[in-house]
Amino acid sequence: MDELNKFSKRFKRYADLGTSAGTLALNYLGSKILNSKNGKNAEDLSRILGNLKGPIMKIAQLLSTVPDLLPEEYTRELTKLQSSAPPMGWNFVKRRMKNELGNEWFDFFDSFEKEPFAAASLGQVHKASFNGNEVVCKLQYPDMLSIVEADIQQLKLLFSLYKKIDSTIDTSEIQKEISSRVREELDYSLEQKHMELFSFIFDKNKKIHIPYVLNKISTKRLLSMNYLEGKKLLEFKKESEDSRKELAKNMFYAWYHPFYKYGAIHGDPHLGNYSANNKFEINLLDFGCIRIFKPSFVEGVINLYHAIMHNDEDLAVNAYESWGFENISKELIEILNIWAKFLYSPLLEDKVRKMQETNSTAYGAEAANKVHRELKKIGGVKPPREFVFMDRAAIGLGSVFLHLDAELNWYKIFNELIDDFTVKQMKQRQKQALKVAKLEENY
Repeated sequence: MDELNKFSKRFKRYADLGTSAGTLALNYLGSKILNSKNGKNAEDLSRILGNLKGPIMKIAQLLSTVPDLLPEEYTRELTKLQSSAPPMGWNFVKRRMKNELGNEWFDFFDSFEKEPFAAASLGQVHKASFNGNEVVCKLQYPDMLSIVEADIQQLKLLFSLYKKIDSTIDTSEIQKEISSRVREELDYSLEQKHMELFSFIFDKNKKIHIPYVLNKISTKRLLSMNYLEGKKLLEFKKESEDSRKELAKNMFYAWYHPFYKYGAIHGDPHLGNYSANNKFEINLLDFGCIRIFKPSFVEGVINLYHAIMHNDEDLAVNAYESWGFENISKELIEILNIWAKFLYSPLLEDKVRKMQETNSTAYGAEAANKVHRELKKIGGVKPPREFVFMDRAAIGLGSVFLHLDAELNWYKIFNELIDDFTVKQMKQRQKQALKVAKLEENY
């Protein structure tokens, strides 16, 4: 019997969540019907989830990035959870470290900071010194395997309630995708393989840095890595225009190169998962949420770009079909292209421009609302599960560019990445990369 997945622990989690997922979801349902304000409920949800920690908070973060899935007030509050989780105390940390490395765990280190360097939904990070080198230790909270299953059941409840309110977006595949990715984030051995994958991808690029794992002081629930010196991206907002351009270009490459060359994306692109050094080089810091796509899916993304560029309806149909959209009609294509044009708009014109000319938050909300209204008229749609993290990553990355306010020829940079794309070449590159990272069985 797996002690980490006892029914009693799941039952306790259900009780803890009673006022958040259950009651507040019902309040949300009532507010929709009665057309009352969601603000108070949203603030309560953010507060309770923030205190509970764990996968339910991670799920809330994901839900906040799916366009038009939750009311604006809920989305605004849940977005705040990205990096605001309160840390656990020193006594907790000592018990957890003892469980992972044994009674003499402290002897492994030259020093170990009591206060966490960062705290998030599934664990917290402490700085330490190991063999004279600065390291960071990512320590998972206890009982996460049990808790994640309880939280996924709450996710199903939320989606079932949402379906009763509005069935325009069939969330069945979205639910499956979020559940799979959250479960994966608990697997630190898988996260290590993801780090090795990205290290291989950026092996010849000196502007993107990936940490490496220190196996001697790592376990299934403790991931110890070398520390990458850097500052948060928002601290570069007042740098010179040339510096912000360099930083934005490196960020663009850090995300899009793995996708268009190897079919891999860093699926959690909030600002806490990146830093940059004084040379404006990018540090990628978290590899718990990585998505690997089939080359045919990436081909569809490129085909849709060309379809939008040249107003080619047949090519658009081919792209959407290759992703798994069903019952495609002319009306559905026109509606889906509203969102596609929003995402692709910065890449369509061969000129130097700001990313946010048509990629602002307001413009995105307007596009999402229009898509939702039009989908409702034709009976709704069932988005393929891959779209959860494609949309999330694109929107998250877009927000970084908005903050940096850099003017670049995004069209030129993007087309340099995709010009030599073929499915055959990507299959070969992807197969080699997955083999190096020992990920063949996972994908």
